[in-house]
Amino acid sequence: MIISLNPDPERQEFDTLLDTTMHELNGLAQKSSEKIATLIGRNLEPYVKDVMSDVAVGTPFEDSIELIGGQRFPDIVAKKYYGIEVKTTTQNHWKTTGNSVLESTRINDVERIFMLFAKLADPIEFRCRPYEEVLSEVVVTHSPRYLIDMNLKQGKTIFDKINMPYDTLRKKGNPIRPIVDYYKSKLKPGEELWWMDNSDIGGVKLVFWSNVEKAKQRYLIKKGMVLFPEMFGKSQDKYSRIAFWLLSKENIVCPNVRDHFSAGGKAEYWIGRKLYHQVPRIFINLFNDFPDIVDIIMKTPCEELSEYWEIKTSEKTKLFDWIELVSESAKKIQDAKHLIIKQILTELALG
Repeated sequence: MIISLNPDPERQEFDTLLDTTMHELNGLAQKSSEKIATLIGRNLEPYVKDVMSDVAVGTPFEDSIELIGGQRFPDIVAKKYYGIEVKTTTQNHWKTTGNSVLESTRINDVERIFMLFAKLADPIEFRCRPYEEVLSEVVVTHSPRYLIDMNLKQGKTIFDKINMPYDTLRKKGNPIRPIVDYYKSKLKPGEELWWMDNSDIGGVKLVFWSNVEKAKQRYLIKKGMVLFPEMFGKSQDKYSRIAFWLLSKENIVCPNVRDHFSAGGKAEYWIGRKLYHQVPRIFINLFNDFPDIVDIIMKTPCEELSEYWEIKTSEKTKLFDWIELVSESAKKIQDAKHLIIKQILTELALG
């Protein structure tokens, strides 16, 4: 078996091609700055392609420079292996929002991508670096996207932060997961990520809770009881996460979350043949909705529940793990001391 010492074909020649292209572009920027200043966004891509094609004459890349166009990634391809992603800014800095972390529009067979960045503010300047060397963070617009910083120092990329090479991350089935894990590890108390993965990002339209149909309101209240068992406790911010969830995942603005779970004071409640006195409203709601809550738990993947509960659960144990979490939270409420929540919920679960 023969192992190539240079896995990138004709890499030295391509590096020379890039250097020459950048020299030409920066020279043209000085000679024709007014013309180049008008080449904003996608208008620059064919210009760069033409310059690169001219420079490629007499090299192994002659007649191989291709402008991809559209929404494909990257913008320019050489010999179907190397790619050039073109970005511009009209501001006097070297940062901009880049491409999607998912890279769902990436061109097949392209293995090495370079970022060609044009700063069209005076003085106009072009820079080019390997793509993975200039991606500093992940930001979210309509989907998680890389943040580009052409001045980024070595060892400061998002890939350094998550301790995973770019090529490893991009080939994962869910490349957003390691990034989510990294940002979650940096959260401070009271902070949450408003995005969790590529399928979990809300839309752009917001609606007030009062305008949500009643059936959906009832379902979301039950789902909230499942995902956020801390609401059965005493913490001052026990409704913070569900308020955040309603806004970020359901696009619902609910300014009075507490009222929908605990409003109504205390009342008597029969469980089987036993009458309980002074039962807080939140537990009455819990007992009344218990069959539907169990149904939601059983239909929710254990991976999702683990994410929200911040513990490891499984399909076999998730119901009783939830009961344990609710019980532990309830122990902190003085008005619920006479309720043996774990026993009550377990008996209800076992029927």
